[in-house]
Amino acid sequence: MQKDLKLFNELVEYLISEEKNTPVATPIDTTALYTTLDLSLNDDPIIDEDFKKTLKAIIKSTPKTASTSFFNQLFGGRIDRATLGDLLAVMLNNSMYTYKVAGPQVGIEKIILKTICNMIDYPETADGTFAPGGSMSNYMAVLMARDKYNPTARTKGINNKMTLYTSEASHYSVAKNASFIGVGRDQVRRIKTNDKGEMLAIDLDQQIAKDIEQGLQPFFVNATAGTTVLGAFDDVKSISEVCKKHDVWLHLDGAYCGSVIFSDQYKHLVNGIEHTDSFSVNAHKMLGTPLGCSIIVAKDKRHLNQSFSNDAEYLYQTNDDEFNLGKTSLQCGRRNDALKFWTLWKSVGNNGLKTIVDHQFNLAQIARDYINSHPDYTLYSFDDSISICFNYKNISANKLCTALYEDSQLMVGYGNFKNQEFVRMVTINSLLQEKDIINFFTTIEEFTSSTDL
Repeated sequence: MQKDLKLFNELVEYLISEEKNTPVATPIDTTALYTTLDLSLNDDPIIDEDFKKTLKAIIKSTPKTASTSFFNQLFGGRIDRATLGDLLAVMLNNSMYTYKVAGPQVGIEKIILKTICNMIDYPETADGTFAPGGSMSNYMAVLMARDKYNPTARTKGINNKMTLYTSEASHYSVAKNASFIGVGRDQVRRIKTNDKGEMLAIDLDQQIAKDIEQGLQPFFVNATAGTTVLGAFDDVKSISEVCKKHDVWLHLDGAYCGSVIFSDQYKHLVNGIEHTDSFSVNAHKMLGTPLGCSIIVAKDKRHLNQSFSNDAEYLYQTNDDEFNLGKTSLQCGRRNDALKFWTLWKSVGNNGLKTIVDHQFNLAQIARDYINSHPDYTLYSFDDSISICFNYKNISANKLCTALYEDSQLMVGYGNFKNQEFVRMVTINSLLQEKDIINFFTTIEEFTSSTDL
């Protein structure tokens, strides 16, 4: 083990050097992947030097998500204390389904969940769990809602048409999850949004009323804190009033930007969160922990137990089921995703998490100010968003982003809203500073001036 730890340290130093010297890896075309890198699995073992050489080649060609040229996804960067926790979790190798096998790691997970519940003014009946991603957090929420409003579905299956609701700007997992739980994609109602991508509560009210009139059973509304393209925040308070009127479950998908709950300055963006039935947030996004770190909490923990608990005498061999996390989890065997968030939170405190969140909004404002002061840019996004959507000199966003990637200049993606395509720059990378935002735009300007686009 000591020998491999030494190799690991050498590889990490090589990775950090690559991030600095070659922040955007040269992409390998899929048609050339297996001839460019030795990824083969053979009968005989590889000698150590060849093994190290191969690993370095793989590292060199892997996208550098912790470089200051990475603006592509809703995650990025690297925070030391969170990375430390993740490495410790790998070495400890606990599974989080029982107290017997996880011990104090269960307490770490539970204290995170309880603190988040308190922060959003959920009652003492609240609890939660860690899920394998934001899509699965949304799945758990819609499944709990299905079981609340159709309790025989767990044993006999769905025997009536149920309907669920989400904005036309929401995450694609909502429709996918509708198929998973047996409700069906066709029963998902796409609610209209305003020009910012925020769900219109009046259209939601009308759609639910229409379905009730037709003899259908509305049961679930998905609101969003940070839509995937424009980074919009749905008006939770007005949506919650519609949900209360029609008695349907309200879930707030905060995978992208739910971490505003840690910021005094921006937590107003989720006003009304206490009226939701469930809430999910990904700490590997705005808070910068390593992938993945997805959390879902429910206002009433009975729904977690009713939907996910299953007795297994061979497994649960301690008396206190409050500490047997498999009773409220989608999974059985589950890696410890809580420790990395705890080591971050413990080391920087509430004020440190607030600083991380506020910094991203500040960077987004720097980007908007730059765009607004340069006439060659057109801005499509708005204040209180960390997604900066724009076009440059009427160049196709698709072509520009692809060319920047293929030429190893920048990692940035493009998006589409109401038939308008644009570059989508995300300021979520925890390592970014003001100079990196300015460098992003100057790189685009210098690249396009020397390239035929």
